[in-house]
Amino acid sequence: MIFWGKAKKKEGWLAVALYADGVLAARIERRRNAKPAVMLAMFVAGAREQAGAALSRLHKDLNTAQYQCSSLLGMGEYQLLMLEAPNVPAEEMKTAVSWRLKDMIDFPVADATVDVVDVPVSRNGPAHNHQCFAVAARNSVIEPRQNLFAGHKVDLSAIDIPEMAQRNVSALLEPEGRGVAMLSFDLDGGLLTVTFGGELYLARRMDVTLAQLLGSDSDKVQQLHDRITLELQRSLDHFERQFSYVAVSKLVLAPTGSPALHEYLARNLYLPVEVLDLDSVLDLDKVPELRDAAQQARYFMTLGAALRDEGASA
Repeated sequence: MIFWGKAKKKEGWLAVALYADGVLAARIERRRNAKPAVMLAMFVAGAREQAGAALSRLHKDLNTAQYQCSSLLGMGEYQLLMLEAPNVPAEEMKTAVSWRLKDMIDFPVADATVDVVDVPVSRNGPAHNHQCFAVAARNSVIEPRQNLFAGHKVDLSAIDIPEMAQRNVSALLEPEGRGVAMLSFDLDGGLLTVTFGGELYLARRMDVTLAQLLGSDSDKVQQLHDRITLELQRSLDHFERQFSYVAVSKLVLAPTGSPALHEYLARNLYLPVEVLDLDSVLDLDKVPELRDAAQQARYFMTLGAALRDEGASA
């Protein structure tokens, strides 16, 4: 999402994500006519306030200077909004969107870092339906993140958000000419996205965490399944009305370690529902531990960020 100047580095991205219990890092190389290859996956345990020590260890163990590095913002560290794209030249888009955001975000635009992601229109659709995503993060979030990484010798080339990381994985699963809905859960909550042609068209947050889904109280878990299903139906119905030219082929459930959710959704949704095994879309030979579903769930967003493609928008 957010770029800075780049020196010549090795192919692929090293994505580094900060969590409450430690730091996750993953590196992926894209290859022509082959699955993207996960070159490394590493976890350094430690409380969030110890992230600096974890970054120092990453730099020492991985020689991070040889890679393009990105970091992943967490929920609450940015705002993502969809709005009608201003009718201005591409080079003026950020300025025009920033002006519109001043009444839509809960902090002054002057104190924000803003980026814009285009939502492609139908070839036969009216121009006035052109939408875009606006990402706004406080400078008081971005600058300390840059300083933290730089202070421990991990130079950031970009900062991403989970919606784009999930987009990167979902794009690998699209049938020709059709879109894919993807649903994931982590410690922050649930995230529903729809991609088409490798682009993000829908992003919705759900207030259900992975820990809640894996809870031992069967009645509470059943209630969560009901809530998730209802929110999915509403979101996908709204999407069909807004983007009637995008045919969603299936819902893909990111690894969760909860087979019960897949079974419930498969029974209650009109779309086919599949569970993602990352081994089907990524070459995991160098990190065979990622063939474990629990490890896939843990690394899912970090791997998505490491799939960053310079050729794609954002």
